[in-house]
Amino acid sequence: MSDLGTTPASPFEVEPWVVRERGLHIDMLARTESVFALSNGHVGLRGNLDEGEPHGLPGTYLNSVYEKRPLPYAEAGYSYPESGQTVIDVTNGKIIRLLVDDEPFDVRYGALLQHDRTLDMRAGTLCREVRWRSPAERVVDVKTTRLVSLTHRSVAAICYEVTAVDAPTRVVLQSELVANEDLPSASGDPRVSAVLKAPLEPIEHDVAGMRIQLLHRTRNSGIGVAAAADHVVEVPDGVSLRTASEARPDWGRVTVSAVLQPGQTLRLVKFISYGWSALRSTPALRDQAPAGLTGAMLTGWNGLLADQRAYLDEFWDGADVQVEGDDELQQAVRFALFHVLQAGARAEERPIAAKGMTGPGYDGHCFWDTETFVLPVLVHTWPSAAADALRWRHGTLDAARRRAAQLGLPGATFPWRTINGEECSGYWPAGTAAFHINADIADAVIRYHDAVHDETFAKDCGLELLIETARLWRGLGHFDIFGRWRIDGVTGPDEYSAVADCNVYTSLMAQRNLRAAANAAMRLPDVAETLEVTEEEMAAWRKCADAVYLPYDEVLGVHEQSEGFTRHASWDFSGTAEKDYPLMLHHHYFDLYRRQVIKQADLVLAMQMRGDAFTPEQKARNFAYYEQFTVRDSSLSACTQAVLAAEVGCLDLAYAYVAEAAFMDLHDLEHNTRDGLHIASLAGAWSALVAGFGGMRDYEGVLVFAPRLPEGLTGLTFSIRHRGKRLKVTTDGNEVTYTLSDHGSSIDLIHHGERLTLESGVPVTVPVPPAPVAPIVQQPVGRAPRPRKAY
Repeated sequence: MSDLGTTPASPFEVEPWVVRERGLHIDMLARTESVFALSNGHVGLRGNLDEGEPHGLPGTYLNSVYEKRPLPYAEAGYSYPESGQTVIDVTNGKIIRLLVDDEPFDVRYGALLQHDRTLDMRAGTLCREVRWRSPAERVVDVKTTRLVSLTHRSVAAICYEVTAVDAPTRVVLQSELVANEDLPSASGDPRVSAVLKAPLEPIEHDVAGMRIQLLHRTRNSGIGVAAAADHVVEVPDGVSLRTASEARPDWGRVTVSAVLQPGQTLRLVKFISYGWSALRSTPALRDQAPAGLTGAMLTGWNGLLADQRAYLDEFWDGADVQVEGDDELQQAVRFALFHVLQAGARAEERPIAAKGMTGPGYDGHCFWDTETFVLPVLVHTWPSAAADALRWRHGTLDAARRRAAQLGLPGATFPWRTINGEECSGYWPAGTAAFHINADIADAVIRYHDAVHDETFAKDCGLELLIETARLWRGLGHFDIFGRWRIDGVTGPDEYSAVADCNVYTSLMAQRNLRAAANAAMRLPDVAETLEVTEEEMAAWRKCADAVYLPYDEVLGVHEQSEGFTRHASWDFSGTAEKDYPLMLHHHYFDLYRRQVIKQADLVLAMQMRGDAFTPEQKARNFAYYEQFTVRDSSLSACTQAVLAAEVGCLDLAYAYVAEAAFMDLHDLEHNTRDGLHIASLAGAWSALVAGFGGMRDYEGVLVFAPRLPEGLTGLTFSIRHRGKRLKVTTDGNEVTYTLSDHGSSIDLIHHGERLTLESGVPVTVPVPPAPVAPIVQQPVGRAPRPRKAY
């Protein structure tokens, strides 16, 4: 049996470039609202029905618009965060209500003769086609198309068309802005966000023609939010049109009415613009949203569609992954890439949250997921978005320095979970103690530099991030009596092991951080001097890095996840029922921390991120050992296990893990897609294919490939961006072809240990050697992944 129980029925058809739901699954509304969410990293709209009801979970989000809330403690402690941050549902501009001869269009009444929703991943739109017969027997067709613009950062738009079918019909459209919507209460699962009632205080409202505007401010965090909407309406010649507009503090409405003859269509295009700031004045906010509307309306609906398609064409040209032999996986990886892009495309120095902007799960917080799972994808597919996410981290350095000082440490300590850069994790063993986030951020800086060679970024942001995190590590670690450099009392990626000594993942990532800081300071001495870096400090960083201690169990022949881990008692997996997973919801952390049970890949992640620190034989033994204790109570695990399973030759197992990562949300494997998509797991689907079956690694800017395919896949093709070039890799499992498309360029890479030089326009085809003999592996009782064919 799988750890994730029975597979929920998927309401989606399998197609290569779209996710389509035929019929309406009301019992799955919250789940489909997440899947059909649209975002550009600045504005996010859940895929709620246009009429607003019924809904699973309403949601309109602006990146970093949050409310503060108290963090209560039964027993407070020094430097515990005093307040949390929770993303809020801001003014909803999606609502367009339809009345047909005074009957409200509501899918729960009358008869739905047709209902299709389609997420188009090349067009960047959500389309809906409905044929509805009202209780009074009037039939209308409704077609809507929604987008969140990738070229106009603050803008969303909706085209709403209603057509009379069988008789003259009076139709009324009510287009609304609504603030402080009622939200469902949260569950007891700590991964679900807190619900804050009416977080927006009204400031002013305005109406001018068919333009409406609402201004609010969050009650505690003091963030001003402006929302404005304008409309363009078209009816056939000879059809009389009536319009009216009104506004109140928490809502505004434009009403349009007409009588349509059979076959006639009323078309309304709604342009929505948002603005927000914690600093700008009310007059400035008042002007910001209408300015966005003006630009959008100048571009027009067709122009927005064309710009959206052009943006995505450019993205897919250097990012697409083509899977042969598995149509459902093909759809899933494109779905994954589309949502990863949406999460960061226009975030522009704001965070990429664990759920992106698809739902309120985890309170809208950003974690280490971003740097470790999401940015490696963006670095090679849409590098500017990766740079923007790192610039946001740089913008929070002052808060990170203050946090380090609170903890008695030098340098900067970045928060485990945050929206504004301040720590808001109330559980320090799995929050503050997880210092690896600082090395994860440094690792993302290193990967971005190696892949892009952006010297402006390095001088403005990158070097300072490396230096301040290196200073932290020097202060956090120490030399023992044997001359080994240790990092004690930290928590690694595995949240079922906390406050441990010498976690291998943390130590190896810190080592990379320390060496990169010293090398970068040497390369940019003028900038380093302004940051007060000395020769002594650089030498100290190198000394720490060279003496890093990695615990190793000589008896078992494996690295210890942390010192002493392999001597802990094993968890009683055979005595644990499926209903008791995830374990942290049914067992005390005390019991988890003292046993060999792993929530998510930890030592195995170290072998992916720092594969240069292990021999092939060590990787195989380590993978086999830790597989038997890993329960995957985190969506972050399967993708990493897929990568290492492929590397050590367990190709069928890797295929099963690829499917788990890729189908996490389309199949709702963890039964919580309603709260938002698992952006890191979606990013992991790309990594599982490209780094797993493509064998791609990026060591100090040199691309390494070792492609191999499992039975069931007949071909894999992927494109990446690297140092301004576009590289395509195509394999059928027997041979691989590398193609560099950019004119007049060349690139060196390594294929299964052999160095190749590619010239643009000259494909190079080489054979794929046999896979290594796979180790014998087993998972905990009841926790094996489903074979691919089981989905």
